Amino acid sequence: MKTGKKIGDMSVDELKAELARLKDNLCDLEDLHAYTFGKTTVHIGGEKARNMQAEYDDECREYNDRIAEIEKDLKSKGAL
Repeated sequence: MKTGKKIGDMSVDELKAELARLKDNLCDLEDLHAYTFGKTTVHIGGEKARNMQAEYDDECREYNDRIAEIEKDLKSKGAL
């Protein structure tokens, strides 16, 4: 998850747009994960499943960390 601008360099409007985008992407990721592991009959090996889970956990952590950073910056600017 790479972005072009640092959080501190973004305007309030850019931060709000980025926050909405990240939350939407995280929701999509969670839905895809739930569907893949809960609602399909796809059979995958244990190692592949562990790798997919680890990748999912890492992506969620990145999204949540970035969301927290943006929310903190918005709060410091009095915009949240």
